[in-house]
Amino acid sequence: MTGSDAPSAWGPRWSRWVGVALARGWWATEVRGREHLPRRGAAIVVANHVGFIDGPVLHGVVSRPSHFLIGSHMYRGALGPILRAAGQIRVEGAGRTALAQGLAVLRRGGVVGMFPEGTRGAGTADAVHGGAAWLALQSGAPIVPTALIGTRRAGEPVSVWPPPRRRILAAFGAPVTLAPPADLKGRRRQEWAQQAVAAALRAQVEATLADTDLRLPGDDGGRTIASIEENA
Repeated sequence: MTGSDAPSAWGPRWSRWVGVALARGWWATEVRGREHLPRRGAAIVVANHVGFIDGPVLHGVVSRPSHFLIGSHMYRGALGPILRAAGQIRVEGAGRTALAQGLAVLRRGGVVGMFPEGTRGAGTADAVHGGAAWLALQSGAPIVPTALIGTRRAGEPVSVWPPPRRRILAAFGAPVTLAPPADLKGRRRQEWAQQAVAAALRAQVEATLADTDLRLPGDDGGRTIASIEENA
């Protein structure tokens, strides 16, 4: 897979079931708002990011095969061949190639997953990178803001692998189609879209926290690791 080629659609068909086994078998993940995920057509799932298991959990609870943008550091060692076989998208450098591949997935009517905060941390979505906004503008695909709560608790490192039956909540919000004002062009249009993605994700996280006894960790896990959508 090179340039703007889309990753194979077959990988997520099997790897999603690995995510299902982890999210619903190993851990106890409650899923809310599944009806907000479009049943067909392009969609961009964006979520807050607090820990190592966010990706596998979200990959499992998204009801369709999905291709996630994943930082190149995650492809080291034995995990690399697995991620490639799973049809996930490797982010290197400025992320331009990864974004082109994500756009190709959307143009064939697929689902792209992203963690636009760019690092594992507090998960409050106070700031996001612009990759998801760019994809939404280029493809016209809706953004599905998603809150992940419980994948990491206060004091745990960002690399934590939680014990069996850890309670986790994944809550999908209503899809948002970005429609910038017609007079915005270039960088101003991209900035508007980026702020809209951040606002939608923050609102979903806050609404979810207001309706559960689970909490975000409130810390950055002791260190910040570049992850999905790095530099995008």
